[in-house]
Amino acid sequence: MAKNDEKSARGFASMDPTKQRAIASKGGKAAHAQGRAHEFSPDEARKAGRVGGEVVSENRAHMAEIGRKGGLARGRNKKKEQDT
Repeated sequence: MAKNDEKSARGFASMDPTKQRAIASKGGKAAHAQGRAHEFSPDEARKAGRVGGEVVSENRAHMAEIGRKGGLARGRNKKKEQDT
């Protein structure tokens, strides 16, 4: 880490976002051309999302933290609206 405790952008992170997208696009196209890219059907995606949601929601502490952050953000946003 740098002396001021901020990470310096290096490599891919330091590139222009347009250049990053171009490189990532080439990788995706290559994976599809080689038959290595998996394409989810809508049903497969729906099932995967449901399973992931069930797993995450089992962790009550995590869900409480998410709710708390959402409530705080909503309060901040409402205050910003009132101030303007």
